Amino acid sequence: MSEDIKKTINELHIYEKKLLKELEASANANPEKIAEKTGMDIKAVMSAAGSLASKDIIEVDKEVEEVISLSDVGLEFVQDKLPERKILDVLIEKKEIHMKDLTDISGLDKKESNIAIGWLRRKNWAQIDKGVVKLTDDGIAFKDKLGDDEELLNILSETKNIIKENLSGDLIDGFNKLNERKNILNIKKNTSHSFKLLDKGEAILKQGFTIQKQATQLTHQQLKDGEWKNLQYRPYDINAEAPIVFAGKKHPLRVIIDEIREIFLNMGFSEDNGQYVESAFWNFDSLFQPQDHAAREMQDTFYLKNPLTCDLPDMDLVKRTAETHETGAGTGSVGWQYDWSEDIARQSVLRTHTTGISTKHLFEHEPPIKMFSVGRVFRRETFDYKHLPEFHQVEGLVCDEGISFQNLLGTLKEFYKKLGFEVRFRPAYFPYTYLSTETEIYLEEKESWIELGGAGMFRPEVLKPLGINQPALAFGLGIERLAMIRYDVEDIRMIYKSDIKWLRELPIDRGVEL
Repeated sequence: MSEDIKKTINELHIYEKKLLKELEASANANPEKIAEKTGMDIKAVMSAAGSLASKDIIEVDKEVEEVISLSDVGLEFVQDKLPERKILDVLIEKKEIHMKDLTDISGLDKKESNIAIGWLRRKNWAQIDKGVVKLTDDGIAFKDKLGDDEELLNILSETKNIIKENLSGDLIDGFNKLNERKNILNIKKNTSHSFKLLDKGEAILKQGFTIQKQATQLTHQQLKDGEWKNLQYRPYDINAEAPIVFAGKKHPLRVIIDEIREIFLNMGFSEDNGQYVESAFWNFDSLFQPQDHAAREMQDTFYLKNPLTCDLPDMDLVKRTAETHETGAGTGSVGWQYDWSEDIARQSVLRTHTTGISTKHLFEHEPPIKMFSVGRVFRRETFDYKHLPEFHQVEGLVCDEGISFQNLLGTLKEFYKKLGFEVRFRPAYFPYTYLSTETEIYLEEKESWIELGGAGMFRPEVLKPLGINQPALAFGLGIERLAMIRYDVEDIRMIYKSDIKWLRELPIDRGVEL
């Protein structure tokens, strides 16, 4: 025990020692007296007391005293009576009053009359029957008798203030009634603290200690002239618990986006970026989606009023795209067999996917091309645990001589391998690719395969109008779904809720277990 006490004494701050010495001299010393005698300010005294209490050396008792006094409104009620008392005085004389005559007879305005009627009924001084306020037996009994709230008003007008704890049971009821009305009472809370030595504190004082200034920071001069050898140092407990520090870090969705970006850059891809507002031409028509396709309808696409339309690109490209839609234009198909409309192609939309970036990139760049993009897309989805009207997509594009469907599968395998997933493929249909596939990753903890994205070889109907004669592969991935898997989130909305507890507890390193 003695060694433990010595260790504790060595770790005490000088303020803690000063406080203990004052408690040794006077067991009833309060913070104010200690501050006055030691020259410490109140904050330093309370900080030292809290530290000593956490070490079970002293006990800190807190007492809160409520002092009641009358506000200006309360003083007016003392002089002018409570509203219900005014009406009671009239009822004592008239026995009953019709509600429509109440304001004229009592001298109260409509609001005051309504408040007074409520309190008359609550105190059972009066009842209302078919619009008539009638005096009750209790009302007659209080003709020359004060209610508990009225009695408290009179006491406070004479004593100016009173401690709530000193009120009797009846006056406590009166206090509660007056306090409900608001603005009648002023309530001031006085907080006081007292300290009590515990057994450990008694043992420390019995052991004894000296109060000596302790060095907390060394100066260059002290090191130079050797004064540091004679200084008193406060020991530090290297095993003491440290406060939890919530370091600043990237949002988990940003972590995944940056990881995906790094993977593509390391695989030799260059990055391109599009814009949120795009023409229907680039979002749909350049991808050989017919203008009457279901995906273009309002339930899937956000159409804008401002700007209502977008400019079309190079008119030769527009003409070739129109011919491909209408007849196939020598691509090996017969097209969609309808009259293509420039007006529909000019419609401005919030992009529904990032694939339009790929077709624009193909038009503006010469093969060979290895491009990726990461961006936000928008669709008219109903909010639920797995759908949002706004989410992120990553798009990949490779175009060069000799590119084949086998290259597409190999690229995807390598990409998902770097993300840490085993991948498999199954046939799929997309209007702008052929052959097409959907990628699935295997989750060991769920023992199941999860679909994560689509891919395929761009159709000639997409490539030829763009002036591309080489094959091109493309693939897309929904990032939010990947985030749900990575962070074991059941509801996609959790990613955007900014739940501070979840964000703080999420490891910075994705390899660290939660």
